[in-house]
Amino acid sequence: MAAPEEQELSQAQTEKLLQFQDLTGLESMDQCRRTLEQHNWNIEAAVQDRLNEQEGVPSVFNPPPTRPLQVNTTDHRVYSYIVSRPQPRGLLGWSYYLIMLPFRFTYYTILDIFRFALRFIRPDPRGRVTDPVGDVMSFIQSFEEKYGRSHPVFYQGTYSQALNDAKRELRFLLVYLHGEDHQDTDEFCRTTLCSEEVLTFINTRMLFWACSTSKPEGYRVSQALRENTYPFLAMIMLKDRKMTVVGRLEGLIQPEDLINQLTFIMEANQTYLMSERLEREERNQTQVLRQQQDEAYLASLRADQEKDRKKREEQEQKRQEEEKERQSILAEEKRRRTLEEEKERKSEFLPPEPPLDDPDSVKIVFKLPNDTRVERRFLFSQSLTVIHDFLFSLKETPEKFQIVTNFPRRVLPCLPTEEQPNPPTLREAGLSRSEVLFVQDLTDD
Repeated sequence: MAAPEEQELSQAQTEKLLQFQDLTGLESMDQCRRTLEQHNWNIEAAVQDRLNEQEGVPSVFNPPPTRPLQVNTTDHRVYSYIVSRPQPRGLLGWSYYLIMLPFRFTYYTILDIFRFALRFIRPDPRGRVTDPVGDVMSFIQSFEEKYGRSHPVFYQGTYSQALNDAKRELRFLLVYLHGEDHQDTDEFCRTTLCSEEVLTFINTRMLFWACSTSKPEGYRVSQALRENTYPFLAMIMLKDRKMTVVGRLEGLIQPEDLINQLTFIMEANQTYLMSERLEREERNQTQVLRQQQDEAYLASLRADQEKDRKKREEQEQKRQEEEKERQSILAEEKRRRTLEEEKERKSEFLPPEPPLDDPDSVKIVFKLPNDTRVERRFLFSQSLTVIHDFLFSLKETPEKFQIVTNFPRRVLPCLPTEEQPNPPTLREAGLSRSEVLFVQDLTDD
């Protein structure tokens, strides 16, 4: 809320302020000062109006203002509209005031002391707000039961929620504090607030929140807005980026005057709302632009990340292929070494070649797949495995092969199988003393 700008007081004004507080018993120094300022620091008139207000007696010293709409002298941003009843003037008023002053002073002093002590014994139950929405809805229900449903649309929520919605929507918020016991409340509700022109004007131009000051939620708002009398209306809007009271209307007011004063307040502050709208649009555009830039940056970042990911995948795939190739080469080298070692081992364990004159010997000529011819002698008693081991030990022989006779063509069973765990001897295989055998390459099979 906008706080009034403090102005230094003269010594005479300070003395009047303290004297006025002692005479009226008001605790709020700000309220004492406002009352004195409204009466141009005329302490007698201010005291008389204060006492008359408490008793409901018309004021003697404060004539009706010639221009009801005023700019608050302590805060040029807040417009105040105060309606006073017709007030008598003259010698009778002065005489009444002087006679009643001592009695009123004593009465209100004792009453204030009693109220002060009572606050310690029994705190005001309105000070604890437990169900603010319930307070507002209860007031709306009681209002409609008494005055009917033809009224401005009440905001069905808490005061804080109404402030937040008005701030978010950049709308004026009109707050009405309902003083149930005040003498002007009933007439204001029936003739002004429920009039067709007022409810149409309010419903189309602003949000409207209301609550009774007898409810905890209404009492809390009353403490914040510090109304002086009822009926009380406050116009609130977003100004300088905070919700600010820009108009106060106090006292009984007619429908036409109410619409005029609300229109005046709105027009006087419309530029602030327009400025706020422009700033908000600019902030939104900046936010949208920033969001678009962020999205573009994220898209570019994702594209770069995707490129990096693909590059890493390609590098990883290439590394795996290279590793696979290296492993294949190593495996091939290992296989070759193993094969060479096996060939050497087979060569070392071959039985010696029998002499030429051995009657049990067999001369075999082997024709290898590369058309190379190899000759060696074996014994008829030796197993065909010896022939296979001999050929396996040769460097020219493929890794896998089989031995085939020329005519009749048949494959010699040189290696053991499940059906024949012990390969036959050369004699059992039907070989003659001189044979030509063919070696067939089975590596690619």
